[in-house]
Amino acid sequence: MLLECRQALVKNKHGKAENAFTVGTDNFQRHALLRHVTSGAHRQALAVNREQLAFESRVHPELRSVLKVEVNPAKVAVLTTVYWMAKEDIAGEKCSSLLDLQKFNLCQALLASEHSEFYHPGSAREMQAAIAQVLHNEDRHRIKASPFVGLVVDETVDVLEQRSLAVFTTTVSPCSGQTSATFLGSFELPSGGASTVAGKVAEVMRSFGIPTMKLTWLRADSASLVAERLSGAGAALTSLCPLLMEMHCLSHGSSLLPADSIGSIEYLQKYETTVDAVYRLYSSFRGERNGLQELQSVLDLCEIDLGSPRAIHWTSIFPAVEAIDSSWPTLVLLLESEAERSPVAHGLCEELKKFQFVAFTKILLDVLPIFQKLRRFFQIEDFDLSILKPIVSATATTLQAQKSTSGQNLQEFLNEMNEHPRDDREGESRLYYKGVELANCSKVHLKHFERLKESYLESVRGNLLDRFPSSILEAISSFSAIFNPKCYPQSLEDIGSYGVSELNFLLQAYSRVVVSERALSDFPLFKRIVFSLSQLSFKDLCVKLVYSSSEMHELFPDFAVLAAIALALPLGSVLAEKISRGRELLQRGRTRRGKDEGLSDLMKIAIDGPASSEFDFALAIEYYESTREPGFIVAQVK
Repeated sequence: MLLECRQALVKNKHGKAENAFTVGTDNFQRHALLRHVTSGAHRQALAVNREQLAFESRVHPELRSVLKVEVNPAKVAVLTTVYWMAKEDIAGEKCSSLLDLQKFNLCQALLASEHSEFYHPGSAREMQAAIAQVLHNEDRHRIKASPFVGLVVDETVDVLEQRSLAVFTTTVSPCSGQTSATFLGSFELPSGGASTVAGKVAEVMRSFGIPTMKLTWLRADSASLVAERLSGAGAALTSLCPLLMEMHCLSHGSSLLPADSIGSIEYLQKYETTVDAVYRLYSSFRGERNGLQELQSVLDLCEIDLGSPRAIHWTSIFPAVEAIDSSWPTLVLLLESEAERSPVAHGLCEELKKFQFVAFTKILLDVLPIFQKLRRFFQIEDFDLSILKPIVSATATTLQAQKSTSGQNLQEFLNEMNEHPRDDREGESRLYYKGVELANCSKVHLKHFERLKESYLESVRGNLLDRFPSSILEAISSFSAIFNPKCYPQSLEDIGSYGVSELNFLLQAYSRVVVSERALSDFPLFKRIVFSLSQLSFKDLCVKLVYSSSEMHELFPDFAVLAAIALALPLGSVLAEKISRGRELLQRGRTRRGKDEGLSDLMKIAIDGPASSEFDFALAIEYYESTREPGFIVAQVK
């Protein structure tokens, strides 16, 4: 008798019809079908089927009601517990007690039946790996459907100086025009330079099926990755991905300068060491020094973990510097009172009273607010790209100006200092600030500080321009000019020559994926339509163009391509929150586990996992049990 499995026949993408059938007798029908169900062909077909349906149900919520897969409720109960633990960052050791608690509370699914030998707390990590596989396969579907892709790489370093890359992606759905930001994983980075970073990114691209022609944006926030871009990582990736442009934003807590620049500015390391020591010394007082309450507030507000192996870039954290400045007189008095009992307090007190420490603090108060505004720009969801180029240009100009003319805070400090002649040295004076005599105020020291100021400001300015080279600013400015209706002239008569140079720039940059002659021919009509849609934002217009069923998508195919590239830009509040969440989970996970095994899967579930009611546990069970012994499949033919 010939028995037929429709799953394998219809869904097996290899098209091998013989894998859909098995031969048996009337007496052995069940055994013949069981033999097929335990085969690799059936498992592959079933997984592909459920995987596709799961993805479609996420994209089209209306399909969920008709997608019902019968699974053992006890298995779902265990898997749901493991899933929830990952979402809430609950330690794996708690799995057994949580299952016992649910049984105590009469959870029928766990009480009614056995859930097989595979479903026990000791296998929680394997279950989470199966859950992460479901989510990653959805990522692959999303990447495959997206016309273009953006990548974000964020470097982390553990206490053993082991580097790893947390990788995120931005995609665009042609079915709706909406964008998605997802976490692809945390990957160990072998020792090496730029080629190592480029090689790891290429490896991740292959793993997730990202074609080189699809990758249009690469963003790295850490200062060390920006330095590696300059040393060749970006060039290596661009040779693989011809449409690639790099944009290196500023994220909360990241250093304004690469490590080699910090090392080249001698006093910068000294300043960070001093501030770090102040915060660590204060943290041991907790509650005993009311005058330093502001320092404790900074630790809480900025979520600074003094026990973390991750370097704390104090010179890049505005609230931390601001608190040091406002608490400075109190700090000096408290440290003086403890100087006799504590050599550490004595050394810190001497350092804080130096002119250079106070003056450099004032420089940071002038510089850091500028970069705070720049950071906020990249966290706005419906960002206005037209202001990026002016903001970067204005910031660079301000930093250049401060080299010769002091910023507001530094100037006020210089004006507020009181000068008193020295009795012991003719021609020299004592300098006082807020009642405290400053040390190291000789002309030699003041000249040294001027050189420090110029060196620091030039390094910060240079690093800013390295992050945003003219080519990327020109590209983003051109996208804004073409796709932001609010940038268009106010009068219809004035749009004739508008945007021509910007469009030519984009057509040249993306000549591989657009037809320039057609785009130039369509541009006059495109501009008139955009002019009439002045109520739309940049993102709204791009979504309308990318949406495959829209009239504008059909009318202006080249502009639809460019709009998809623009939407793949790795910016916005959702992405910023996921990057921040990833850093938090990685730091906490390494502290708790001591190693990264299974941590990437936990991070994936915590960052991208939907609500439990929306997740396909049946598919996760399929993946999980496919890694165990084949005996479990007997249940499928009962």
